[in-house]
Amino acid sequence: MVSIDEVAKLAGVSTATVSRALSGRGYVSAVSRERVHVAAQSLGYVVSSRASSLASGRTRNIGVVVPFLDRWFFSTVLSGVSSALMRHGYDITLYNITADADARKDVFETALRRQRVDAVIAVSIELDEAETTRLLALGLPVIAIGGPNPKLDTLTVDDFALAQLATEHLLGLGHTEIAHIGANPEFDIDFHIPTNRRLGFEKALADAGITLNPALLEPADFTVEGGYRACKQLLGRPGARPTAVFAASDEMAVGAILAARDLGYRVPEDLSVIGIDGHDLGRVFRLTTVDQFPFKQGERAADAVLARLSADSATPQEHEALPFELRVRGTTARR
Repeated sequence: MVSIDEVAKLAGVSTATVSRALSGRGYVSAVSRERVHVAAQSLGYVVSSRASSLASGRTRNIGVVVPFLDRWFFSTVLSGVSSALMRHGYDITLYNITADADARKDVFETALRRQRVDAVIAVSIELDEAETTRLLALGLPVIAIGGPNPKLDTLTVDDFALAQLATEHLLGLGHTEIAHIGANPEFDIDFHIPTNRRLGFEKALADAGITLNPALLEPADFTVEGGYRACKQLLGRPGARPTAVFAASDEMAVGAILAARDLGYRVPEDLSVIGIDGHDLGRVFRLTTVDQFPFKQGERAADAVLARLSADSATPQEHEALPFELRVRGTTARR
């Protein structure tokens, strides 16, 4: 096994310089850093994570707490986190918060207290007072993505504003009979994302002087299949047929498009459809959407954690609003 001394000898520098160059901690000139990296690569030298941990008191491992592992949004955020952390030589450990109260409690009371991580990123999880207190008691940097938490550094997503923008786009095209595919109550957890998106939809209608028609509200489950079933219900009801659908997620919007086509409606000529997220399927279906850049959300959370780790003391709490953008494609048209 190649030693750090061999790398130092080949690069013509001290072992301390090799350590600083490969760990990224401490000053090393650009010339010396390049020589160290070339020498390490040529010798096949890899920094021992165990030795590095003993020397620095760091594990170079970040804990990421998520409510779902099999949903597109969360896997995309995780990809952004992982991509950014790997560039800096960090690993991640996933903690999946399930509906099981005991399992959730174990994550905060046991798993995260084993001191196997240097920091924690919580993705779209509404932490209660006890969970927040336990996280802060770890003495580690914590970055939360989602709704605001006054005690944590937070990257916030304004779901109300996203939904309002999506609805205003349809209103601007002359649509007044606009249906909304939201979510069943069991999905309205952790920052009440479905509720906030429905409220944004209703506010846009109210601002336009349009009275909400309860018959144009249909719950689903944030999946393509759920959106398909919900849209068939909306289009199959007697009475006024919607000319546009705002789905609270891109996957449900794709389901709505498929349902409309199966029922003989043209999108967007007969029915305009818009979603929220920025899902990869959106490009395939030419879906108009409000993109919330989930991959970049993960990258920004990772960058925020790394910035906190590189600081000698805690930085001021951040409550930063994450960006979003209307992407007009081919599923919406003028009434």
